[in-house]
Amino acid sequence: MTISLTINGKSHELDVEPDMPLLWVLRDELGMTGTKFGCGVAACGACTVHVNGEAMRTCTLPVEAVADAEITTIEGLNSGGPDLTVLQQAWVDHQVPQCGYCQSGMLMAVSSLLSENSNPSDDEIDAAITNICRCGTYPRIRAAIRSLATA
Repeated sequence: MTISLTINGKSHELDVEPDMPLLWVLRDELGMTGTKFGCGVAACGACTVHVNGEAMRTCTLPVEAVADAEITTIEGLNSGGPDLTVLQQAWVDHQVPQCGYCQSGMLMAVSSLLSENSNPSDDEIDAAITNICRCGTYPRIRAAIRSLATA
């Protein structure tokens, strides 16, 4: 079945099974390996991308469910050029990443949160950012988010 997708502003026509998880379409069909496989059950968040601006986990999301959506991956987070986004720079400034495996999904989740709520409380951060970081850099993640919060 041919599925039409718009990813990072670019249209793609793909001949894939409609129930194929979006994660594998991104990684295997399009070579976009920034989105990571973590758990396969949408629990860890390593596979998070934006679908119509909303953070969604892709390892269990059938590609047919997003055929008419605008999808943004970590590769498209900074569509403006080679410079880091302010979010990515906050990650560097607060030394958030250790192993870095979860970071693309974490950045996508935080980006979605901040686009909806520019000054989230700690409780709102906890409710919105349920991604798992095995390195345990949660205090640094919170500090990076707080540094970007606007009153």
